[in-house]
Amino acid sequence: MTRRLKLRSRNRRGVAAVEFAVTAGLAFFFFFAALEFSRVAMMRHTVDNALYEGARAGIVPGATSEEVAAVSRRMLSTIGVNNATIDVTPAVFNVNTPDVNVRIRIELDRNLYGPAFFFRGLNLDRSYTMRREVPQ
Repeated sequence: MTRRLKLRSRNRRGVAAVEFAVTAGLAFFFFFAALEFSRVAMMRHTVDNALYEGARAGIVPGATSEEVAAVSRRMLSTIGVNNATIDVTPAVFNVNTPDVNVRIRIELDRNLYGPAFFFRGLNLDRSYTMRREVPQ
């Protein structure tokens, strides 16, 4: 009986190492995938907030498009996005300007923590329009 157990245990050498290699690879894959998807979700929500805050800065009388871009850039810098393209329409505000439009474009793979697997070559392109306050 002991001889059968010894033979059986000798045949199972390395099983734990193989099981670890298979499960650890999957665990690392899911960890880094979750990290990439959560970073993109965080960027999307921050871009939406930067659009809103930038448009709010542009609806008050006396605002300039440079102020709108600066507010949006400051909001984006809170999560480390530095290479965003911010377009403000119209470029010059006057009394008759009815609304302000802010558009932000970000290259996702340049703003991730690691190499992009799921979002390689994709951009986040969002815009927001707000009606301006008219002085009376």
